[in-house]
Amino acid sequence: MAQNKKTEFPENIQRIASFTKLLSHPARLAILEVLASRQTCVCGEIVEILPLAQSTVSQHLKELKEGGLVKGEVEGTSSCYCIHWDNFSKAYNEFAKHIEFIQKFKNNKTENCCE
Repeated sequence: MAQNKKTEFPENIQRIASFTKLLSHPARLAILEVLASRQTCVCGEIVEILPLAQSTVSQHLKELKEGGLVKGEVEGTSSCYCIHWDNFSKAYNEFAKHIEFIQKFKNNKTENCCE
């Protein structure tokens, strides 16, 4: 049986991978856009805006919440959500630093590499 080697990588790379995995689905990106564009917590309107079923939106919100990018509260029969800006900013900044690190090597590439 194949063994998961994810834990063999540095923690910062694991965090970046988790962050980018959360952003890898168009529905989650659209949900984040809706949440970011509002100045308050969003309750039921995400389903009205996106072309997705309630259960699909709920599943994506659950993943975003478990990943720490979204906060949510259950109020009676409805749930309200907003972006967890502190966590989002930390994840974004760590991702940006990693991309900048990789980008440093751009000018060092071999001219005939993979051509």
